[in-house]
Amino acid sequence: MGSKNKLKRFIENKSFSNVIQPNREELISNQFNLKGNWNNLYFRNNNPIVVELGCGKGEYTVNLAKLNPSVNYIGIDIKGARFWRGAKTANEENLDNVVFLRTQIELINYVFGNDEVSEIWLTFPDPQIKYQRRKHRLTNPIFLEIYKNILKSDGIVHLKTDSEFLHGYTLGLLEGLSITPLLSNHNVYSNLNAPDEVLNIKTHYEKLFSELDKNISYLSFNFNDD
Repeated sequence: MGSKNKLKRFIENKSFSNVIQPNREELISNQFNLKGNWNNLYFRNNNPIVVELGCGKGEYTVNLAKLNPSVNYIGIDIKGARFWRGAKTANEENLDNVVFLRTQIELINYVFGNDEVSEIWLTFPDPQIKYQRRKHRLTNPIFLEIYKNILKSDGIVHLKTDSEFLHGYTLGLLEGLSITPLLSNHNVYSNLNAPDEVLNIKTHYEKLFSELDKNISYLSFNFNDD
């Protein structure tokens, strides 16, 4: 993407009512007034809040919002030029249950209050296979602790990935925490028990992975067992 296109998208994002871009200082100084108040101040309803982390172009967030109009969806990514597409589509289709937030994922404990989120989706995150990059894996122990804090007691984490490594790594962490997965499948399209949201939504990259005959795996879990 050229710099002119990026700049155009950044400018357009500022005009979108469904794009929120707090700065880092605002978050870490606890001045972000939506923390703990998403339902009251933004969505103005009591519907469940579901978050997609590393939402990319926003395809999954938007399609989840279409499937479940009585659920509030928040797509989070640091790259606003990417989720511009999702925000624009949501505006064009008058989806009032979806919003995009530009921030770093490691700061989400400053974005949400304890027990505020019902579900977290991790869709095709970078597996960060190199050992020195393990701190960036979105299912590492530090991130799991953050998820546990912001999720409701029965809140669910969904991991959909083409990376057998990340799937296995996460299963190993859960075993160490004595957490039994709700569902674990190494090829979701061979299992009719996979949730509709897993089977019926395919991002651009997932379609590319499928064309390369890569299996798509799915894992869901909560923290009730620890």
